[in-house]
Amino acid sequence: MTWKPEIEELRRRRKLAEQMGGADKVARQHSRGKLDARARIKGLVDPGSFREIGKIAGKGSYDEAGDLVDLAPSNLIFGRANIEGRPVVASADDFTVRGGAADASIRRKFEQCEAMAHTLKIPLIRMIDGTGGGGSVKTLEMIGATYVPAVHGWADVVKNLDTVPVVALALGPTAGLGAARVVASHYSLMVKGLSQLFAAGPAVVEAIGEKLDRDGGDKEQLGGSIIHTRNGVVDEEVASEAEAFARARRFLSYLPSHAGQLAARTPNIDPADRREQALVNLVPREAKQVYSMRRLLGMVFDAGSVFEMGKLWGRAAITAFARLDGWPVAVLASDPSFLGGSWDARTSEKAERFLKLADQFRLPVVHLVDNPGFMIGREAEMAGTIRYGVQAMNTIYKATVPLCCVVVRRAYGIAGAAMSNAEAFQYRFAWPSGDWGSLPIEGGIEVAYKAEIEAAEDPAAHLGAIRERLNRVRSPFRTAEIFGIEDIIDPRETRPLLCEFAELAWRGLGAAT
Repeated sequence: MTWKPEIEELRRRRKLAEQMGGADKVARQHSRGKLDARARIKGLVDPGSFREIGKIAGKGSYDEAGDLVDLAPSNLIFGRANIEGRPVVASADDFTVRGGAADASIRRKFEQCEAMAHTLKIPLIRMIDGTGGGGSVKTLEMIGATYVPAVHGWADVVKNLDTVPVVALALGPTAGLGAARVVASHYSLMVKGLSQLFAAGPAVVEAIGEKLDRDGGDKEQLGGSIIHTRNGVVDEEVASEAEAFARARRFLSYLPSHAGQLAARTPNIDPADRREQALVNLVPREAKQVYSMRRLLGMVFDAGSVFEMGKLWGRAAITAFARLDGWPVAVLASDPSFLGGSWDARTSEKAERFLKLADQFRLPVVHLVDNPGFMIGREAEMAGTIRYGVQAMNTIYKATVPLCCVVVRRAYGIAGAAMSNAEAFQYRFAWPSGDWGSLPIEGGIEVAYKAEIEAAEDPAAHLGAIRERLNRVRSPFRTAEIFGIEDIIDPRETRPLLCEFAELAWRGLGAAT
């Protein structure tokens, strides 16, 4: 008695599953400049680490004798793998099987993929290519009835967002539930020219009367990366699938495997006491001149460690992960080259989202401040800037991880007050270029001293005298005298002091030093 026939059938079924949608459809996938699902998993994870789950699940066809003739595999491939030696759940939609549509999938396989991540507390990577929704209109005829919409397994998607890092890579046209799976993540990517994302595709949009320019690429026009990386729906656009895999791996390197676990410190060869001479001249004396905040980041954090997210939207703030003497930290920094660093509605939304991510996964926060206030004007009011700004401020006040502020230049108004929780211990430094108050002196003088200026014999000279007088008392050293700011530092001391903060913060979080 032997089980060799069954083992041979198992081998055959596995081999059929590896053919995916068949040679023709796989070739068509490649002709579009896209990798197939199995190649994607191979390109993402550590070599040889992938163990597939449910490989032979699908729809078999049989002859009259009941013997297997062919197997159409499920269009979701998933399993356990490693990234940089750490276990993850890796999944990929197979567009070669019915375009990734749900009516060609096995629902339980999707549910088990999502449940595996939060049950075992390991990160999840979704590579999405297709609709992944409720099937086509033809499905109604197959069922014989319509149905009330419900997304089975979505509770697991929500639970993952609360439990483990979730990365979503949009690697082709993604509509409906496929698009929702991209957005339901902590970090999302699109490949420029290859990925599109929409609630419903061009044909459905045109059916409701909205015309698209098909010559200009209707899918790109409706939901290309140039749209969704500027409105905040997706975090990043990259040039290739290989770059998407590399960025997904790097994102995960800063985070723990699950909420409640501490992220890992990495070896560091960049001296913690490094003092960059160029920092002394970085901030211009002229208030209206800008400087590169990204250059500042490169000079104070571990060399090569800054990993920026969401660069193309909410551009008055830079959000990034970085390392200080090997310790991972979350970085929120003003960008004076966009709107002068003023927080508009999008910037506030971006800051709020990023700070919640840092707090969820227990990363200390470094906030580099040059914020002249919330954006003002009619457009800012129409966008609801103050609501989004206050929500970002509330998030800072509710954060439970240590936060260190460096006031590089301006901190004005409510937005300036959102630098940190003023009711808590202030781990804070200011550069000599620090400039703060309820509102900028420029423009505020004319309002506060309007009657006095108008009554003067020489209004312009009187205005100049008032400005000179106020400039003397607005010195940051005057604030330090009354302990309104904790410490003013030589800019070259920034890195050593931030490295000290990182060590103390991680010690407080419970990490071994």
